[in-house]
Amino acid sequence: MTIAYFDCFSGICGDMILGALIDLGLDINYLKKELEKLDISGYEIEIKKVEKNHITGTDVYITVKEKQHHRSLRDINNIIDNSELDDEIKELSKKIFSRLAEAESKIHNVKIDDIHFHEIGAVDSIIDIVGAAIGLKKLGIKNVFCSHLPIGKGFVTCSHGTIPIPAPATVELLKDVPVYQTDINHEMVTPTGAAVITTIASHFGEMPLMKIKKIGYGAGKIESENPSLLRIFLGKLEKQY
Repeated sequence: MTIAYFDCFSGICGDMILGALIDLGLDINYLKKELEKLDISGYEIEIKKVEKNHITGTDVYITVKEKQHHRSLRDINNIIDNSELDDEIKELSKKIFSRLAEAESKIHNVKIDDIHFHEIGAVDSIIDIVGAAIGLKKLGIKNVFCSHLPIGKGFVTCSHGTIPIPAPATVELLKDVPVYQTDINHEMVTPTGAAVITTIASHFGEMPLMKIKKIGYGAGKIESENPSLLRIFLGKLEKQY
């Protein structure tokens, strides 16, 4: 059985996931062509090879060049449904966004339909989430295992003001997932990263017995003592779980 093991030693976020999938072999031109099926505009995707502690990874830069309005979950679902993307990609993308919406709904004590997302509805989050679904489908990844997740500490400023790390939405998404506290003063797991990995992963813990075929590194934007990278091992499962 082909599986992917997400080694989140420096956390996980949307662009790290996308970068690691590209590093594993997802063709950037194919990705861009698929994303063009979405009725969104005013953005550019740039891919760079970067070094983190002498380890080379793929960094994804999404530049939003036009002013974007806030979007509701219904708006995002309509964009996905009205596209010509594969049905499997549509369903996974909507499932991830629904998890995000449920977490935000719980935190803000409002109905899902009444939430107008700021960060979540932004173009870069749509690209990260739909791009991840496209990459998983193209690379044939149907089974995902994930390491325990490290969480940082401190505070971060967002559209809602200053909030603690991990963000309340992230904590909500990480219920029943094994996490551990670190001394790193920045956001190691973002809401987008948490939503994607908790949707696609069936197991959290140590790497299962597997034969590794490929390894991909996706780079994060935070500079710290530890290399800001997400590592994905792609290979064959040797033992049924």
